Amino acid sequence: MRRKTFDALLTSGGLVLAAILLISGGLLTWASSFVGDQVQTQLSQQQIFFPPQGKATASPEIGPFLNKYAGQQMVNGQQAEAYANHFIAVHLKESGGGLTYAQLSNKARANPTDTKLAEQVATAFKGETLRGLLLNAYAFDTMGRIAAIGAIGAFVGAGVMLLLSLLGFAHLRRVSPEAELGSHIAPATA
Repeated sequence: MRRKTFDALLTSGGLVLAAILLISGGLLTWASSFVGDQVQTQLSQQQIFFPPQGKATASPEIGPFLNKYAGQQMVNGQQAEAYANHFIAVHLKESGGGLTYAQLSNKARANPTDTKLAEQVATAFKGETLRGLLLNAYAFDTMGRIAAIGAIGAFVGAGVMLLLSLLGFAHLRRVSPEAELGSHIAPATA
């Protein structure tokens, strides 16, 4: 194979790869923006506010995680994760005596006349549902952040491939049309 043909193929392949990386970076940027906007919009519509610093956040299971957001409205995934895992989960544990919704529900089915237990089941169901929804917001927010990092990587990769392709085209002009691939390697002697 002629060296010039081989270099032209590699250089053209580099341009194609740069274009694919640019498109990928654009799609990842769009995904990151879309997810971030959706998480913020959905959370802000719920009008959830963190409690102010004080008695409610004095617990060592709550305070260190929520005090940095004290009084703020929940609008992002990190806030949703903190509220779900360090506010709702702690209160659910206290109200349910350390039992999950499934465990409380099983106990309530075994004792259908216990109204206090039925109230605990209802509270656990509502709390676990809200907690799960907030943790989904956290998961989507995290995916959006990962997409943003991927977009940066794709754009950097596209820039590197574009630069290498341009250098390849410059090198292509200097290669002799008659040069064969590997012709500069000395033949092996026996």
